Amino acid sequence: MTMEHPADRGGPTPGRFDRMAEKASHLTSSPVFFGFCLLLVAGVVAVHFADVSLTWKIFAGECMTAVTLLLLALLKNSELRSERALQRKLDAIAAALLEAQQGEPGKAHEDLKAAIRLEEET
Repeated sequence: MTMEHPADRGGPTPGRFDRMAEKASHLTSSPVFFGFCLLLVAGVVAVHFADVSLTWKIFAGECMTAVTLLLLALLKNSELRSERALQRKLDAIAAALLEAQQGEPGKAHEDLKAAIRLEEET
């Protein structure tokens, strides 16, 4: 396990966890997952209003807690990756502007192209 920033792990290609976190982020922002959460909340409310044993009430609460913790971890991972990507782009823009003032485009221009991924969009 590493304590590095998510954007600094693994170089230019994302690692297994980053790919999984990205897919999970897409899933959790989908209408299907929203429906699942609504059903989970409705189930927890139903369990608490129904005359069921304390064991089932505790189990329902633990399910909600587990989903909340997983979503928090995914949200934080996504936030850190987005923050670092934005910072890399800003750094590349600043370096390219300085390089443009000095004359011929060089490494900063290439870094800027890589940061905004012009090749993938065209």
